[in-house]
Amino acid sequence: MFSLSTVSNVVGVLLIVVGTLMLTALPFSFYYESGDAAAILKAAAVTILVGGLSWWYKFKTREKVEKREGYLIVVLGWIGMVLFGTLPYWFSGVLPSFTNAFFESASGLTTTGASVINDIEATPEGILYWRSLSQWIGGMGIIVLTVAIFPLLGVGGIELFVAEAPGPTSDKIHPRIKETAKRLWLIYVGLTATLCALLYSLGMSFFDAINHALTTMATGGFSTKNASMIDQSPSIQYVITLFMFLGGVNYTIIYFGLMGKMRKVWSSDEFKTYVIFILVLIAIVTTGIYFNSDFGLERSFRNACFQTISVVTTTGYVCADYTSWNPALTLLFFMLLFMGASAGSTSGGIKIIRHLVFFKNSFLEFKRLLHPKALIRIKIDNKIVAPRILTHILVFLLIYLISFVIGSIIMALILTGTEQPLLTAIGSVATALGNVGPGIGAVGPLNNFAEIPDAGKWFLSFLMLLGRLELFTILILFTPYFWRTI
Repeated sequence: MFSLSTVSNVVGVLLIVVGTLMLTALPFSFYYESGDAAAILKAAAVTILVGGLSWWYKFKTREKVEKREGYLIVVLGWIGMVLFGTLPYWFSGVLPSFTNAFFESASGLTTTGASVINDIEATPEGILYWRSLSQWIGGMGIIVLTVAIFPLLGVGGIELFVAEAPGPTSDKIHPRIKETAKRLWLIYVGLTATLCALLYSLGMSFFDAINHALTTMATGGFSTKNASMIDQSPSIQYVITLFMFLGGVNYTIIYFGLMGKMRKVWSSDEFKTYVIFILVLIAIVTTGIYFNSDFGLERSFRNACFQTISVVTTTGYVCADYTSWNPALTLLFFMLLFMGASAGSTSGGIKIIRHLVFFKNSFLEFKRLLHPKALIRIKIDNKIVAPRILTHILVFLLIYLISFVIGSIIMALILTGTEQPLLTAIGSVATALGNVGPGIGAVGPLNNFAEIPDAGKWFLSFLMLLGRLELFTILILFTPYFWRTI
């Protein structure tokens, strides 16, 4: 049976943390006199109050969170955070439509970066900061953060960590999950602060620097500018490109690199594949831009680096309209919406490790046909991939594909009568499920999601959560086995 008190306590703590972090937007509201301080204070107070009541409800916790409770906590926690994350937008009147406010909140916390705000630069500074901070919170996962403080509740956190990041990972930083969470967040905070300082030194205002640092390290892509990164200087674009690349690296690998354990870094098959794949893509896209535009070699290379890494890491920043370069490049970037970067990073998407295992298994299948009696196993990092993990990955890929196809059909029905319904449907579903941001069609790099009907926004919000929690965490709640008492 589920422990309702444990679920209520943990979800309550998550809301208290979110409400407290909302308050960090107040200094910007007061400094810029943006007029949104009262709305932010009210939103934070409501969130903390509800979180506090949920925390104290039947206050009695177990020593350990069971697996089913862990999945339920993660799903309810994310829904709760998205729901209360709408309040600053709604109370301030920036997004008076609750549907739009919910969509913006879901896009932020899932680090998708799809927006419905038409004039970002006219938005009050406090709301803009909350918008960026919501991506930073969702980037690494608020669950991982609170794992570090669970000893205060007397609750173990390993099941929450598994539910939050159900994909395969190559290694553990530390056997104790609390220490792992702390070290991950120290790296996350450190990289964010470093990027903020670099952007400020390159000429960005402090407000723009901190906002872009938050959303870059979260691989989220929300910007304080209507033109995203198009009008930024080349030096800023190069720095953002580097940190987007780091945001797509498994944080375990970043930790080993910071500790000087380079042998462990280069022994990672996923990291090597990530680097090689990015370099090959940059070469292809640079060539395509150079021969199909008036850009010189440097600008072609810079645009290729920035836009390729932005889409692969699911950050979603835009430095150019990639749908105008070449039809072949448009198709390539659409395919990249399904890619994703490394497992254990802040990026969304399918993840490189799953693609790697799939293609290795597909290649070895030809060998098995020639040698049917041979025992041929897949190895990643010189370790045999267990059959259970292989099955998990293959099922994940199949469900992801089915979700995309069914989602595209549903969105096409919703968009009937609008401009480019089919192209917009597949583009919006692919980018929402992969947590990327820009897509193709009417939701391309230079457009937003404001014109999507309300029904489409609710459906895409669901897909954002489904993709952020990597399918199984949400879909398992719809199975009879989850609720059946054994």
